Amino acid sequence: MNGKVNGAVETCRGQDKFVMSKRLENYLNFSHPMIAENFNPNECAWAYGMNIFDLEAWRKTNISLTYHHWVEENLKSGLSLWQLGTLPPGLIAFHGHVHVIDPFWHMLGLGYQENTSFAGAETAGVIHFNGRAKPWLEIAFPQLRPLWAKYINSSDKFITGCHIRTS
Repeated sequence: MNGKVNGAVETCRGQDKFVMSKRLENYLNFSHPMIAENFNPNECAWAYGMNIFDLEAWRKTNISLTYHHWVEENLKSGLSLWQLGTLPPGLIAFHGHVHVIDPFWHMLGLGYQENTSFAGAETAGVIHFNGRAKPWLEIAFPQLRPLWAKYINSSDKFITGCHIRTS
């Protein structure tokens, strides 16, 4: 990964303009001087749901301290530096430490995109049901549910007790 800490798929390039159009401006508050002075709003964001880490490279950085520093700054600012969630502080902490990997390794948007190809998802390295339409919910896209359901033990007491949909 050329000395980078985190291998991740960028989310600013691709056919799907909803999932694959994310830049730092989508997550960070650039009207706040601390953000505007340190980051470029047009810089590409990356997917936080599946990452490859080089732990030796990580140990040579201050990423953990950077993460905690920015979380503290966000608390001091009244939570005004970024949208709530885990992605924005991750984008900040790993800023400059990300090696872009092939989108094959992380197929995003299965919880957003009804038109996702089942065949395309079957060939992806990792599929990610980011978005609202999780495969176990009523609002899931029925044609994508088998991608998830084949791994569920429907006879498990917890699964039957929760009435999780697998078909």
